[in-house]
Amino acid sequence: MRILVTGAAGFIGSKVMYELARRGDFVVGVDNINDYYDPKLKYARLQRCGILSNEAAWDSNIVKSTLFDNCLFIRISIADKPVLDKLFARYHFDKVINLAAQAGVRYSITHPYSYMQSNLYGFLNIMEACRNYNIKHLIFASSSSVYGMNSKTPFSEDDKVTTPVSLYAASKKSNELMAHCYSKLYGFATTGLRYFTVYGPWGRPDMSPMLFATAISKGEPIKVFNNGNMMRDFTYIDDIVEGTIRVIDSATDRGIYENSVPYRIYNIGCSRPVKLMDFIHEIEAEMGKEAQKIYLPMQQGDVYMTYADTTRLENELEYKPHVTLHEGIRKFVEWFKSEDNPLDL
Repeated sequence: MRILVTGAAGFIGSKVMYELARRGDFVVGVDNINDYYDPKLKYARLQRCGILSNEAAWDSNIVKSTLFDNCLFIRISIADKPVLDKLFARYHFDKVINLAAQAGVRYSITHPYSYMQSNLYGFLNIMEACRNYNIKHLIFASSSSVYGMNSKTPFSEDDKVTTPVSLYAASKKSNELMAHCYSKLYGFATTGLRYFTVYGPWGRPDMSPMLFATAISKGEPIKVFNNGNMMRDFTYIDDIVEGTIRVIDSATDRGIYENSVPYRIYNIGCSRPVKLMDFIHEIEAEMGKEAQKIYLPMQQGDVYMTYADTTRLENELEYKPHVTLHEGIRKFVEWFKSEDNPLDL
């Protein structure tokens, strides 16, 4: 297949691009490589895919992987509609996996406009390109944050998601609504993936595993929100990528759609919520050092618990995430302490 991966320098996107190229698909990855967090980490992820940093840094430069003849990278923004249209016209993609977005729940409280440009306008550009260039299937990243204030657990794809508590969550729910509309109007398949708290090697530095490990290594205190009274459905990166690729490979004529609209949503989570304090203890054990802790109230935009019901993923795609927290944290800390980690500790 010929596949476009947006957000290809990101945590999930770089791993998806690598796995697709490794198995033989023709893959084009794009990313604007913004400075939301240290671009050094983004370039290092691309390097693992054979994309040289000094070439990837140039806007619109077509960079061929040194590892895979079937893999290209181009630094562009999905908010740039004319450039995106030229990309679709040139490469005639079969499928698109849109992982480009302004991430971060807490950041959306202080930088709301960043989310509109990428998560709404950029997503609209992707859908318009899919419509105009006859894309068979658009897969896109949604988020467990769309469940917002829902109190029923585990969270099911059939639950109402009308109570978001952050602009980030609202933008992801908007993507789901927009995708359903385009599938109904224009007939191409769209599938949204509600990811649950992704962690592992090469993860984002603004998320708790990296924040905690960095603070512990420096002997600095960690911030423990809601006094540690929180639970998260932590999901290891390899499980996230495997689930994503199962969706990419899935047929779009399986008779699973409601009202004949080729639109579907899947939760991808571990289905084993972990207490925040237990998560911290796992990191402490692997780091070999106890963390200093500052206990704080709940932050704006946060929720008490996330918990994925993955029955639909299991029944329809025969996949269930399986990596345990103990195994996942061990692999993360091994990477964190290794020379592969490009960030200054």
